[in-house]
Amino acid sequence: QVQLVESGGGLVQDGGSLRLSCAASGSIYRIIAMGWYRQSPGKWRELVAIITGDSLTNIADSVKGRFTISGDNAKNTVYLQMNSLKPEDTAVYYCKVDAQPKITDRVDGYWGQGTQVTVSS
Repeated sequence: QVQLVESGGGLVQDGGSLRLSCAASGSIYRIIAMGWYRQSPGKWRELVAIITGDSLTNIADSVKGRFTISGDNAKNTVYLQMNSLKPEDTAVYYCKVDAQPKITDRVDGYWGQGTQVTVSS
């Protein structure tokens, strides 16, 4: 029903920058929020940043001041600009969208396949 395509991960040196993108497509009546989560080996998946359809944002304390989330409602796309990257930011980053595919559907969460971000020291 809702498909997500992520892009922008890769390998970067300590202090570098990357920009992640996530585009939602398919049957979409309404998007409530779009966000980014990350998971590194042996750790729980954690929220990085989220943006609502009204452009309200919530950023994790661990990345506040370094990461910025933004969205393009017309394109159903969310971006994560990551600056001053640190080795501890290394993880698989997942896009998640809370969306209502049809007016008669409930709101559900949809996950992307994940994109690897590796920060070398």
